[in-house]
Amino acid sequence: MIKILYEDNHILVVVKPKNVPVQLDSSNDSDLLSILKDYLKEKYNKPGNVYLGLVHRLDRPVSGIMVFAKTSKAASRLSEQVRLGKMTKKYYAVVEGKLSKNVGTFTDKLLKNSKTNTTIVSDLGKESILNYKVLDYQNNLSLVDIDLVTGRSHQIRVQFSSRNHALYGDQRYNKNAKVGEQIALLSYSLSFFHHTTGTQMFFEIEKPDFYPWNLFATNKKHIL
Repeated sequence: MIKILYEDNHILVVVKPKNVPVQLDSSNDSDLLSILKDYLKEKYNKPGNVYLGLVHRLDRPVSGIMVFAKTSKAASRLSEQVRLGKMTKKYYAVVEGKLSKNVGTFTDKLLKNSKTNTTIVSDLGKESILNYKVLDYQNNLSLVDIDLVTGRSHQIRVQFSSRNHALYGDQRYNKNAKVGEQIALLSYSLSFFHHTTGTQMFFEIEKPDFYPWNLFATNKKHIL
């Protein structure tokens, strides 16, 4: 069952499991949107189709916090927050190597190829920005806290791999990733404003307790 962090008449906040697509794709594997619609249909004994608005995404292999809209008005308001940068998303990632700076900003132009579902750094792409800080370094791996300023497809994965710090276990962008390894990327924090109350909603989860995450004993908030 999907872990529910918060639910009211307007929104649904959940933890997306790893390797579950957000919505139905060519694989026809069970997708998060359909699972949650079935959950709402059963919980509230709703006849017919259930509305649930998708306002942001996570890559299929990535786990973490997501918010869904239970009404079209909520979907519109949340989408506007995404567009205006008022929805804040933070990630933990485990990347290869030791970064030259413990705090920094990556700015690139990224271009997505929809046919191959890959993203590259290109002057033809859209401006993509993230801020990061290194929390810990063990066994030639760095635990990084990332504040995603823009939300481009595969942005974190490409911006780090293009600087020779690919994410651990990233089967698409890390040439060293071994078959069966899981990408070490977690959307651990999400904040936004509730469209009816104006209250800032804040949600956070802890990092997993398996390799390589467990190399780093705690969710450190300080810089090395």
